[in-house]
Amino acid sequence: MSAHCAEILSNPAEIGDVLANDILKAIAAAHAGGRQFLLGCPSGRSPKPIYDAMADKAKAGNLNLSNLVLVMMDEYLGGGDDGLGLCPPDAHNSCRRFAEYEIRQRLNAGVETAHQIPEDHVWFPDAANPGAYDDRITAAGGVDLFILASGATDGHVAFNPPGSPADGPSCIVKLAEETRRDNLGTFPNFPSLDAVPHHGLTVGLGTIANLSKAVAMVIHGAHKREAAKRLTQSDRFDPQWPATIIHRCKQVRILLDTAAAGRA
Repeated sequence: MSAHCAEILSNPAEIGDVLANDILKAIAAAHAGGRQFLLGCPSGRSPKPIYDAMADKAKAGNLNLSNLVLVMMDEYLGGGDDGLGLCPPDAHNSCRRFAEYEIRQRLNAGVETAHQIPEDHVWFPDAANPGAYDDRITAAGGVDLFILASGATDGHVAFNPPGSPADGPSCIVKLAEETRRDNLGTFPNFPSLDAVPHHGLTVGLGTIANLSKAVAMVIHGAHKREAAKRLTQSDRFDPQWPATIIHRCKQVRILLDTAAAGRA
């Protein structure tokens, strides 16, 4: 399979603007057809410009988002006696907190009540039965678009570490040390690496590749330059760089800013 061409935009805000326009048009088209639109959502810094742009545009046009389903990709573990329970939903690093405050409430803030994303349209895998998430996605017709981001130092996608299988389902994984180090930057309230959880609940690479209709890989910032290079120069899936799962996906976009592309 040939390498995918990347779209290079000037900054993260421009990436967010471009993708937000396309996503909102697709949500509207799905609504006109009487169906839900499933958006695969990571948390963290990479997708935030997309969510912010979607919120601004939804407010400006009082857009109807009531058919939007947020298919969240992962959550930290660390609770319970064995450390494999979900982290508290109000923890600074909780993806459930991010989904509620940085996505759902942010998008809902500017539109009338009837147009808002319902609470039950925010999906997460179940730590007690992670594989059931894939069944739920399949029953709903698949994810219309997965927004993806690549780890800076190991190419992790969601919480899938290097060595993850291309057809892997949603599951509990041990977080790679590189992934945990990356999260010190994402969540500055962690006092040290020791405080970063060791396990996470995640969609699998197979969930992304097999249960999505399209994916958009978003990489921005000079610290992601190596990630962008590894991804754009690859031509097949490499288990040692999980982000290369895009080569197993149906429709692929790669969006870089000039810093990640090495042009700034």
